[in-house]
Amino acid sequence: MVQAALNASSGLAEWRERAGSVSPVLGEALDACALLPMNQSECVDVLDLLAMLGCDAQTQAAALWFEVSRIDPASWALREPHLPQELQRLVGGQVAAERVWALHAQHGADSGAEGLRRLLLAIIRDLRVVFILLARQLAHMRAASTLPDSERQPLARLTRDIHAPLANRLGIWQLKWELEDLSFRYLQPDTYKRIARLLDERRVDREDFIRESLATLHGALEAAGIRADLAGRPKHIYSIWKKMQRKALEFSDLYDIRAIRVLVDSIGDCYAALGVVHTLWPHLPGEFDDYIARPKGNDYRSLHTAVIGPRGKTLEVQIRTHEMHRINELGVAAHWRYKEGGAGDSEFEAKIAWMRRLLEPRPDSEGDLAAELQTELLEDRVYVLTPKGEVVDLPHGATVLDFAYHVHTEVGHRCRGAKVNGRIVPLTFQPSSGDRVEVLTGKVAEPSRDWLSPHHGYLHTSRAKEKVRTWFRRIAHDANLAAGRAIFEKEIKRLALPAADIGKLPAHFHLKTHDELLVALALGEVAPGQIARVLQEAAAPAPLPAPPSAAAHARQAVRDHSALSIEGVGNLLTTLARCCQPLPGDPVRGFVTRGRGVSVHRADCPSLARLARRDPDRVIEVEWGKAAARAYEVDIELRGYDRKGLQKDVTSLISNMSIHIIASSSRVFAQTGEVEMRFTLRVRDFEELSGLLSRLVALPNVVDARRVSGG
Repeated sequence: MVQAALNASSGLAEWRERAGSVSPVLGEALDACALLPMNQSECVDVLDLLAMLGCDAQTQAAALWFEVSRIDPASWALREPHLPQELQRLVGGQVAAERVWALHAQHGADSGAEGLRRLLLAIIRDLRVVFILLARQLAHMRAASTLPDSERQPLARLTRDIHAPLANRLGIWQLKWELEDLSFRYLQPDTYKRIARLLDERRVDREDFIRESLATLHGALEAAGIRADLAGRPKHIYSIWKKMQRKALEFSDLYDIRAIRVLVDSIGDCYAALGVVHTLWPHLPGEFDDYIARPKGNDYRSLHTAVIGPRGKTLEVQIRTHEMHRINELGVAAHWRYKEGGAGDSEFEAKIAWMRRLLEPRPDSEGDLAAELQTELLEDRVYVLTPKGEVVDLPHGATVLDFAYHVHTEVGHRCRGAKVNGRIVPLTFQPSSGDRVEVLTGKVAEPSRDWLSPHHGYLHTSRAKEKVRTWFRRIAHDANLAAGRAIFEKEIKRLALPAADIGKLPAHFHLKTHDELLVALALGEVAPGQIARVLQEAAAPAPLPAPPSAAAHARQAVRDHSALSIEGVGNLLTTLARCCQPLPGDPVRGFVTRGRGVSVHRADCPSLARLARRDPDRVIEVEWGKAAARAYEVDIELRGYDRKGLQKDVTSLISNMSIHIIASSSRVFAQTGEVEMRFTLRVRDFEELSGLLSRLVALPNVVDARRVSGG
């Protein structure tokens, strides 16, 4: 690799001389930087740090091109289109990170450092950018002693809040300790100097003690036939201060100020060396940790013990293999859980694990790196900002109305609109990571029942939906009953369905009375489309018996009264589960019941998940048969007021729902400005039709949309 051929102390000129023949990409970036008025020593420092981490030439070049884009935007604008997309993405990630720095500068500690760190990782799509950011920040901190205090303090706070914890979470010890020490030095100079003075006062005595301990242990290991490399382990000022604070100890009470590290060739040698240490010196009870047999949650591996060494002084000894040491120092061991006490969600932990793997040198796989980045960095969360710059963590697909309820229940109830990045958006708008969301509220709490409809798309999170339901539960029972009756009658009317057999509906939804069903409908616990589907199935004629065939006997398909079939279950009786009511086309799985055949559930059904946890062996794979693919032709009528683009909006909505248009016609009444449209459609079932009609009515200028009776 390019990095291995470069001397860490070389300047930009020497980097250019050596990189040019090996990496044209890096050579071009070095040429561009050489012409700019910039701190070349800091740039060299950044390159050296990235080389130490094993980053590729593209990453190093991106660090330099960002400096070009910042110092000479005109030159960057001319060069950017001609650079590889990978380089443009790496530079763009550094530009995006500037937004996080600006938020931190604006709000300081009140901005929520953990939220800003998560936002940073969310908006940077290529996470090699993080290594550039850490290297550049360390280079800035190393040079910060020449800055005025008004600039040095904000830089140190940013390092303490963002960069040092990120390096810690990634386990990059080589950067982490120095970022922590330098930020501590500038933010608490008196405390830093006091600890440094205490260390210095005892330095000669401590070094003599370490030399004596190393010589004694080295001889004992040699006598035991164990080949080992021994060294004193440096203790850094910030970690000393943290331990003093955490354990309420004085400096003189810290036993691990004196520490040595033993590196051996194999795991067996680790335990053999431990036996030598404990034979040589008595160990302190309760001060032994075996992180090889029981690695930390972040894969950190080493043996830690504390003993009473020469002169009766305590001594900490760490024992590990050379490979463990290399991984621990360069970042595979992510200390963040252990040091910060955080739990971390699985998606965030997977991202951190990917970052650790990236630190491993892989000279033969650089060509696949871009593809790996695209496939592994799928984000399941979005991180949006409040007007004050606080970071709010939402699931992917959440709307601005979900955001309002996340901020506060009352804010959600009074929400009337929202602005995203200063632009007014509908309540169904789904913000992206980094967007700033402002909720527009009214004086009175007035949630809409439409917010509970899945077809309208107002709410995505269960938490927000439950808050809306709770609000409606508090109002008078008669009001809920009336609202449910209006929704029911509207659904029956617009789908042109007979309501004669409504007596069986409550039992189908595990309710006792029709009034309970209407209340559940008003609260969004039962969707109008579900009502429509049940009535449709009840009104459907029984299918004609199919002639027996060898194929039918072989497949053992079981049909129900609605002409649907389930295949793959042999001679077992098959029923559709009432808890989730699977529809043809839904991913489904079966559960073998006792005495009632196979109950077919939607694959994401919570009841099925509970049953599977209890009896996993009774879960089987099933699929919809060909008869289940039956479609229904229906005629619908839409009325409203004409406007430019109305017909395009209507047909686009139908197409986006993957509903086939068989025929269409429209008529405009010039005197009144009204428009009437008719469509013949092919739908999967009436629940799909119900969802379509709900979305059509939500379009601007549409007054009504309903099924034409007899269609």
